[in-house]
Amino acid sequence: MNPVIHFELPAEDRQRMANFYTKTFGWQTQLLGPEMNDYVLARTTESDENGQPNHPGAINGGFFPKKEGWPNQVPSVVIAVDDIRAAMANVERAGGNVLGDPMEIPGVGLYVSFLDTEGNRVSMMQPVMRANAR
Repeated sequence: MNPVIHFELPAEDRQRMANFYTKTFGWQTQLLGPEMNDYVLARTTESDENGQPNHPGAINGGFFPKKEGWPNQVPSVVIAVDDIRAAMANVERAGGNVLGDPMEIPGVGLYVSFLDTEGNRVSMMQPVMRANAR
């Protein structure tokens, strides 16, 4: 099976959102710069030095900036895959629609979003660790 490894939430004001989840749930957040598309990492559970959760089944996530004109800026999940190109082909064969080409997130892996058959935006990632494990 390909597990859910990450969640994403859109944010109009990333600092406000980071503050909310830190104050409300005690999450640790890290605001990244423009080289990482102003993404905000959200650590929701005890994690190792690579940001991987220490507890089975727990996941971390992040907040992406809302952008005018972009489709489906809604909460979503990220699914780990061993081969992103093969997974993209599987999405298309099953009736989904891949949204663009995979982008490389330095030190993390390859990432791409898709719409499932119900119009939900979901993402998948070929993590560096997963690719190295093969």
